[in-house]
Amino acid sequence: MSLPFLAADSGHDEHFSDAALPHRSVDRWTRPYRPGPWRVGAAALLLVLASYMLFAAVVMGLAGSGSGVTWTAGGAVLVIAGVLRLLHMGFWVSARGVRQVGLLHTVTLPWDRVASVRTVQQPVKWLAMPRTVQGQALVVTRTGGERLRPLLTDHNADFLGRTEAFDQAADAIEAWAAGPR
Repeated sequence: MSLPFLAADSGHDEHFSDAALPHRSVDRWTRPYRPGPWRVGAAALLLVLASYMLFAAVVMGLAGSGSGVTWTAGGAVLVIAGVLRLLHMGFWVSARGVRQVGLLHTVTLPWDRVASVRTVQQPVKWLAMPRTVQGQALVVTRTGGERLRPLLTDHNADFLGRTEAFDQAADAIEAWAAGPR
């Protein structure tokens, strides 16, 4: 069964017709790739944990422990907020520029402040852990020469074991950078 609403907004997707859709505007921030299976799996496990925490809060509420309910439900809300941020991480592009969304920070650069966007071979973190391996990373260089921290690598939670998907995503972001401004 085809689920076109899950398709990445790459512009070359067979799930969409050539007709302009209101949600495919170049002025809206879009991520030109889907979240990977590692990221979605981690988010699903954390949501299961949050559901257990909410169930525990209900049980504590029925037992009459008011402070336990508050702490447990608050912890569940924090886990859910973390999951939403985890799923939102990555590179986002629009006609205005490129946005790098991390877990705790976001950097937005207009296209006129981006000197280059290219794929390079370098040591990259494996699933955001301290261990590094040789891999590819999408590097965004500012006009002053400073590089953004690479969030798009072939060994991160979106592309581990999916090198073709990494190449397509990197090419799409490089095409946005090279496009008319």
